Formats: sequence, structure tokens, C-alpha cells
Amino acid sequence: MVKPYLERSLGELAELLPKIAGLSPQVQRFCEALQTCWNNGGKMLVAGNGGSAADAMHFAEELTVRFQKNRRALAALALCDPTVITCAANDFGYESIFTRQVEAFGKLGDVFVGITTSGNSQNVLRAFATARSQGLLTVGMLGKDGGKAKDLVDIDLTIPHSLTSRVQEGHKILIHTICEWVDSKYS
Repeated sequence: MVKPYLERSLGELAELLPKIAGLSPQVQRFCEALQTCWNNGGKMLVAGNGGSAADAMHFAEELTVRFQKNRRALAALALCDPTVITCAANDFGYESIFTRQVEAFGKLGDVFVGITTSGNSQNVLRAFATARSQGLLTVGMLGKDGGKAKDLVDIDLTIPHSLTSRVQEGHKILIHTICEWVDSKYS
């Protein structure tokens, strides 16, 4: 029977929702930073591994194309091109797959979002350091206790749960909330 699993998942998510709601000030700061970035001709870069890569692509497409309404396209790029990733991994090591892209595309005033459910993904940690060195605002969509990444970000959006699935669900709530706010600000 699937019912006990569904009930457990829903119960865990229900316990997590007030903690996600407590991130409201950081989410507001992130939204305002995105607005400033776009108003100044900048872009959002976003990266993650595995399921977090899927979330990065989802986030970027909601902003670039549309969320719930037709509005102007906003510059958001998921750093998930497989040819770039495999080339960088082959030539510089897997830890550099995002840093090379941040070096190439990141400009002063842009926003870099790193998604890591552990907070310890080496390639995301290195990308945060590169982004900061280039003058990008860094946002961590993190999990568990934030890991090493929480000390490398300007805005910490940690979903405090030990299960990757609950962290990813929390990230999805934040992504959709941010996209809804963006829809309310742009036509």
C-alpha cells in the first residue's frame, strides 16, 4: 500500500512549511536583488547537480519564458549545457564545471544561484567563490544545515531537513513563490 508513504511525506512537508515560511525575509531580499539585476541589464545564473540541475533548469525557464502569465522575458540561464559540462570535467575536473561557466557568463551585478541539497557539493562551492570574486550576488538554495555553502553566500535559503526529497520540495515551493512575485512585477 502506498497510503502510509504518502501520509508520511505529507506529514513531513507539513512540519517543514512553517520553517519555509520563516525564510520570507531572505526570499524578499532575493526577489528585490533579481529586480535590480534585471533592471540594470543583468542576468541570473543558476546551477546544481542531479535533481538540483533539473530544478535549476526549471527555475531558469520559468523566468525566461513564462510562469503563470505572459510577460517580458527575463535573463536567466541554467548552467547545464552537457557539452560544456563534459568538456570542463574532462579538461579541468568535475569540480570546475560551474566555475568555468560563471567565469564566462557572470558579470558584476549579476546573481548566481547555487542549488545543493547537502550544501557541500564541491562544484557549487567553487562556483560560489568564483561568483563572489567577480562581483555577483550569491544565493544558496541549500538543505540540511546549509553545509559549507552557507558561509559562501550572500542570501541563505536553507531548507532544514535531512531528506533530499523534502529539501527539493522546499526548493520548488521557493522557486514558484519567487516566480509568482516576478509575475506580479513585470508585464
